[in-house]
Amino acid sequence: MRLWSLHPFLLDRAALIAGWRETLLAQKVLAGGTKGYTRHPQLTRFRAHPEPLDAIGAYLVGLREEATARGYRFDATRILQPGDPSALHATAPIPVTTGQLEFELAHLRRKCEGRSPEWLERLPADGEVPAAHPLLTTVPGDVEAWEVR
Repeated sequence: MRLWSLHPFLLDRAALIAGWRETLLAQKVLAGGTKGYTRHPQLTRFRAHPEPLDAIGAYLVGLREEATARGYRFDATRILQPGDPSALHATAPIPVTTGQLEFELAHLRRKCEGRSPEWLERLPADGEVPAAHPLLTTVPGDVEAWEVR
């Protein structure tokens, strides 16, 4: 499961679609609808949020907005709460470190080298801090403690 901290516009097609599916699974875990993945480290930041289901819903809204801009149809009815686009900006932001964003950008680069090398030119240059998902707010720091390396 990879819940990207990167802004969805940075994700290639495969990462955006997989991110949607995996975040729907994360939403199900947070809602208590599954026995698996309950201790997955990617869920740490959502569990720490005062309203975890609102946060994961707002995260999904951000993915859906990018998918819609690209002409994909992600089903908004699958978002439990909050499902409307205004929720993305009304939900308390989650901090993400610059180190985490740089780590994920390097990870995305490695993935794109094999599956979509044409996407590499759209990604920020090495050493440049990439944009974060709209739900997240960038703070200085190293790779997040919950990241599995």
